[in-house]
Order: sequence, then structure tokens, then C-alpha cells
Amino acid sequence: MKSVNPLLTLGAWVLALLWILPLLFAFWAAFHPPADVARFDLFAPLTLDNFARAWQAAPFARYFLNTFLVVTMILAAQLVVCVLAAYAFARYAFAGRSVLFALVMVQLLVMPNMLIVENYHTMAQLGLVNHLLAIGLPYFASAFGIFLLRQIFLTVPRELVDAASIEGAGALAVLWHVYLPLARPVIVAYGLVSVSYHWNDFLWPLIVTNSPDSRVLTVGLQVFSTADQGIDWTIISAAALMTSAPLLLAFLLFQRHFVQSFMRAGIR
Repeated sequence: MKSVNPLLTLGAWVLALLWILPLLFAFWAAFHPPADVARFDLFAPLTLDNFARAWQAAPFARYFLNTFLVVTMILAAQLVVCVLAAYAFARYAFAGRSVLFALVMVQLLVMPNMLIVENYHTMAQLGLVNHLLAIGLPYFASAFGIFLLRQIFLTVPRELVDAASIEGAGALAVLWHVYLPLARPVIVAYGLVSVSYHWNDFLWPLIVTNSPDSRVLTVGLQVFSTADQGIDWTIISAAALMTSAPLLLAFLLFQRHFVQSFMRAGIR
């Protein structure tokens, strides 16, 4: 067994420490009074008042609801579109399949921010500006999701598909009972990536929405932490922890499953 280079291990620990330092400071500031933010006294008093003040200072309940609706809407649409498209590319041979799949792959080279102006123009023509649907609509189809699921579907043994067909299963029944169960770990991993990305998305929601009723957490947090609100790092840190808590909790709960899913996808 090849030994691990101690320098690489040390470098990994240093990078991990640098990455987690802002999060540790946010935890410290959120649970301590403003006078103790910069003192780093281990015996400083703890408080939850910062969270109560942050929750009352902005409509975070509305922001949470909007973010949950947007993330759920996008994930549901992506799973339907990506699963059906990947299934068609993996199982059926039809005219132009290679060309269509190549066009899907080309989309991976296009950064979403490059399409902001055109997407905004489209949403304006549809009358969807300042609606939650406008935030999610450009992401309903994912080239990465189609590619990932197609690669997994290609590894499904043909014998299982033939056996299901002999039993009288149609195309959708084969997809539901054969392909999806075998791809469930990868689908879960993709779902976690999608939720994390769109939960933290900022630029597009900022541009396409302009009222508190349609803001998501990232935009609401940015407005909340502007200079007009006053720079109080305790309240800002508490608000930041509230907005990121669902993702941190999801990562802690699904960490092992998440890593194993991508390792399994890579091995296949």
C-alpha cells in the first residue's frame, strides 16, 4: 500500500482550516454579544438574542418559503426532464441522436451568467419578471443531469431490460422498475448538488426579482447586510447561519451517502 506524503496531509489540513475559519467566526459572532465579538474570550457569555433580532429585522420566513419553493420546483422539473431525456438517449436509437446529445454537451460549455440578459428578456416577454417561476424556469433542463444519468443508464444490463419486456412491461414501466432503482444513489447525489447550487444562487434571483415578496434567502441576506441596515456582525452572522443551516444539516446527514454515490458513479 502506497504511503501518503506527510506534506500533502499537512497541506490538506491547512486548506481545511482556512476554509472553515469564516464559518467558525460566524458561529462565534452569532452566539456572543457585540462587545465580545473581537475578544475571543472562551468564558464570554453566550446569547441567542442575535438570532431573534435578525429574524425580526427582515422577513426571513418569507425568504425561506420562497427559497424552498424555488429549489423544490427546479429539482422536480430537472428530475422529470433529465430522467426522460437520459432514458431516451441511453435506450433508443433514433435519427439525429448523436447530434442532439452533442448539442446537450455543448451547453456544459456555456456559463449560465452569459445568458442572463437573454433570459431576462424572455422572462419579460412572458410577463414573469418578479415571479418565483422566473427564477426557476431557465434551470428546468440540466445538461449535466442529462449527461450524468445517461452514463448511468448505459451501465444497466440489457438482460434486465429484456426480462422486464418479456414480462409485459412497457417503456415507462421499464424506466420505473429497472432503470430508476439502479440509478437511485446517483439521483440522490445529483439532487443534493442541485439543491445546494440553487439554494446559494444569487445573481439571477437578484436581477429577475425586485420586491420582498419574491426574494430568496441569498438576495434577502444581501439586502439585510447592506450599510443602510448598520454593520452589526453579530446580527449579520446570525442571519447567515440561519440561511445556511439547512444546507449544513443536509450535508451532515447525507455526507456518507453523498460521497459514496459519486464514488459509485465514477467506478461505473
